[in-house]
Amino acid sequence: MSKINFQQTQVVLPESIKWTKQEGFPDFSLENASLFGDIDGGGLYFSLLRWYPGYMSAPHFYRTDRICVVVSGTWWVNSGADFDPNNCIPTTPGSYIHRAAGTPHYDGVIAGAKEPTVIAICGIAPVEVGLVDPSQPGWRQV
Repeated sequence: MSKINFQQTQVVLPESIKWTKQEGFPDFSLENASLFGDIDGGGLYFSLLRWYPGYMSAPHFYRTDRICVVVSGTWWVNSGADFDPNNCIPTTPGSYIHRAAGTPHYDGVIAGAKEPTVIAICGIAPVEVGLVDPSQPGWRQV
């Protein structure tokens, strides 16, 4: 019987994933866990985002496409440069969301949700986030 070779197969169990607060956001609003690559570097990256209830992103866009899958909870998403959380679409675990490069959008978890939402995100770096209105913070409390 062969045993797993951790140089060939990397395993990180949920309790070992390192979550970090999103810079410029309030505590317990948005956290990131970088699992592979670097969104500011070059090449492929894979990360997890954890949105807490009551917070959403401000309308923003990326230089490159992002491929997203909801892992747990419900992620509320919309597209456009205006912030209209009442018209967001609820996406549940297993939902696939493709964010096209250069297109404005926003997302998060509505107030009153029972749990944070975790989203798996993959793409090609560098991401280069841009806010639709850079004079405003990158988050909204809902």
